[in-house]
Amino acid sequence: MEASTVTLVQESFEKVKPIAPQAAEIFYSKLFELDPNLKPLFPTDKKGAMVEQGNKLMTMLAAAVAGLSNLDALVPVLKGLGKRHVEYKVEPSHYETVGAALLGTLEVGLGDEFTPEVKTAWADVYGVMSNVMIEASY
Repeated sequence: MEASTVTLVQESFEKVKPIAPQAAEIFYSKLFELDPNLKPLFPTDKKGAMVEQGNKLMTMLAAAVAGLSNLDALVPVLKGLGKRHVEYKVEPSHYETVGAALLGTLEVGLGDEFTPEVKTAWADVYGVMSNVMIEASY
Protein backbone atom coordinates (compact mmCIF):
# COMPACT_ATOMS: atom_id res chain seq x y z
CA MET A 1 0.00 0.00 0.00
CA GLU A 2 1.39 3.39 -0.96
CA ALA A 3 2.38 5.80 1.79
CA SER A 4 0.32 8.58 0.18
CA THR A 5 -2.80 6.38 0.35
CA VAL A 6 -2.23 5.65 4.03
CA THR A 7 -1.65 9.34 4.74
CA LEU A 8 -4.86 10.39 2.97
CA VAL A 9 -6.90 7.82 4.91
CA GLN A 10 -5.34 8.64 8.26
CA GLU A 11 -5.62 12.41 7.81
CA SER A 12 -9.21 12.25 6.63
CA PHE A 13 -10.21 9.91 9.47
CA GLU A 14 -8.90 12.47 11.97
CA LYS A 15 -11.63 14.78 10.65
CA VAL A 16 -14.28 12.09 11.20
CA LYS A 17 -13.30 11.32 14.81
CA PRO A 18 -15.03 14.40 16.29
CA ILE A 19 -18.32 13.28 14.72
CA ALA A 20 -17.87 9.57 15.43
CA PRO A 21 -21.36 8.99 16.93
CA GLN A 22 -23.04 10.73 13.99
CA ALA A 23 -20.79 8.92 11.51
CA ALA A 24 -21.78 5.57 13.03
CA GLU A 25 -25.45 6.50 12.78
CA ILE A 26 -25.02 7.55 9.15
CA PHE A 27 -23.13 4.33 8.41
CA TYR A 28 -25.82 2.00 9.74
CA SER A 29 -28.57 4.04 8.12
CA LYS A 30 -26.80 3.72 4.76
CA LEU A 31 -26.02 0.04 5.34
CA PHE A 32 -29.66 -0.86 6.03
CA GLU A 33 -30.81 1.33 3.15
CA LEU A 34 -28.47 -0.52 0.78
CA ASP A 35 -29.45 -3.95 2.11
CA PRO A 36 -32.36 -4.18 4.56
CA ASN A 37 -31.67 -7.93 4.87
CA LEU A 38 -28.62 -7.08 6.99
CA LYS A 39 -30.73 -5.60 9.79
CA PRO A 40 -31.28 -8.95 11.57
CA LEU A 41 -27.49 -9.32 11.96
CA PHE A 42 -27.53 -6.34 14.34
CA PRO A 43 -29.22 -5.66 17.68
CA THR A 44 -31.62 -3.11 16.20
CA ASP A 45 -34.51 -4.04 18.52
CA LYS A 46 -32.69 -3.41 21.81
CA LYS A 47 -32.67 0.11 23.24
CA GLY A 48 -29.19 1.61 23.06
CA ALA A 49 -27.67 -1.46 21.43
CA MET A 50 -27.04 0.24 18.10
CA VAL A 51 -25.28 3.12 19.86
CA GLU A 52 -22.99 0.55 21.44
CA GLN A 53 -22.57 -1.16 18.06
CA GLY A 54 -21.67 2.21 16.53
CA ASN A 55 -19.07 2.78 19.24
CA LYS A 56 -17.55 -0.63 18.47
CA LEU A 57 -17.51 0.20 14.75
CA MET A 58 -15.76 3.51 15.23
CA THR A 59 -13.26 2.06 17.71
CA MET A 60 -12.41 -0.78 15.31
CA LEU A 61 -12.14 1.61 12.38
CA ALA A 62 -9.86 3.94 14.36
CA ALA A 63 -7.60 1.03 15.28
CA ALA A 64 -7.50 -0.25 11.70
CA VAL A 65 -6.72 3.20 10.30
CA ALA A 66 -3.96 3.70 12.88
CA GLY A 67 -2.69 0.20 12.08
CA LEU A 68 -2.12 1.07 8.45
CA SER A 69 1.28 2.32 9.55
CA ASN A 70 2.19 -1.22 10.61
CA LEU A 71 0.54 -3.74 8.27
CA ASP A 72 2.46 -6.68 9.75
CA ALA A 73 0.64 -6.11 13.03
CA LEU A 74 -2.70 -5.18 11.43
CA VAL A 75 -3.11 -8.22 9.16
CA PRO A 76 -3.48 -10.80 11.99
CA VAL A 77 -6.03 -8.54 13.69
CA LEU A 78 -8.03 -8.28 10.45
CA LYS A 79 -7.89 -12.04 9.98
CA GLY A 80 -9.27 -12.58 13.47
CA LEU A 81 -11.97 -9.98 12.90
CA GLY A 82 -12.99 -11.66 9.66
CA LYS A 83 -13.28 -15.03 11.39
CA ARG A 84 -15.46 -13.52 14.13
CA HIS A 85 -17.72 -12.00 11.50
CA VAL A 86 -18.44 -15.48 10.12
CA GLU A 87 -19.90 -16.33 13.54
CA TYR A 88 -22.19 -13.29 13.15
CA LYS A 89 -23.44 -14.77 9.84
CA VAL A 90 -21.63 -12.22 7.68
CA GLU A 91 -21.24 -13.44 4.10
CA PRO A 92 -18.49 -12.44 1.65
CA SER A 93 -20.97 -10.43 -0.43
CA HIS A 94 -21.79 -8.26 2.58
CA TYR A 95 -18.32 -6.73 2.48
CA GLU A 96 -19.14 -4.91 -0.76
CA THR A 97 -22.25 -3.40 0.82
CA VAL A 98 -20.28 -2.37 3.90
CA GLY A 99 -17.69 -0.72 1.66
CA ALA A 100 -20.38 1.26 -0.15
CA ALA A 101 -21.91 2.34 3.17
CA LEU A 102 -18.48 3.35 4.47
CA LEU A 103 -17.73 5.49 1.40
CA GLY A 104 -21.20 7.05 1.60
CA THR A 105 -20.66 7.84 5.27
CA LEU A 106 -17.31 9.46 4.57
CA GLU A 107 -18.83 11.50 1.77
CA VAL A 108 -21.44 12.92 4.15
CA GLY A 109 -19.07 13.29 7.09
CA LEU A 110 -16.22 14.93 5.21
CA GLY A 111 -18.31 17.01 2.81
CA ASP A 112 -16.10 18.96 0.39
CA GLU A 113 -13.01 17.30 1.87
CA PHE A 114 -14.14 13.95 0.43
CA THR A 115 -12.15 14.57 -2.72
CA PRO A 116 -11.76 11.99 -5.51
CA GLU A 117 -8.28 11.25 -4.14
CA VAL A 118 -9.61 10.62 -0.63
CA LYS A 119 -12.38 8.43 -2.02
CA THR A 120 -9.90 6.37 -4.02
CA ALA A 121 -7.59 6.03 -1.02
CA TRP A 122 -10.42 4.79 1.21
CA ALA A 123 -11.69 2.41 -1.48
CA ASP A 124 -8.18 0.98 -1.90
CA VAL A 125 -7.62 0.57 1.84
CA TYR A 126 -11.06 -0.95 2.43
CA GLY A 127 -10.49 -3.31 -0.50
CA VAL A 128 -7.24 -4.57 0.98
CA MET A 129 -8.69 -4.91 4.49
CA SER A 130 -11.84 -6.68 3.36
CA ASN A 131 -9.86 -9.05 1.13
CA VAL A 132 -7.67 -10.02 4.10
CA MET A 133 -10.78 -10.66 6.20
CA ILE A 134 -12.56 -12.64 3.49
CA GLU A 135 -9.53 -14.77 2.56
CA ALA A 136 -8.93 -15.65 6.20
CA SER A 137 -12.53 -16.65 6.77
CA TYR A 138 -14.09 -18.34 3.75
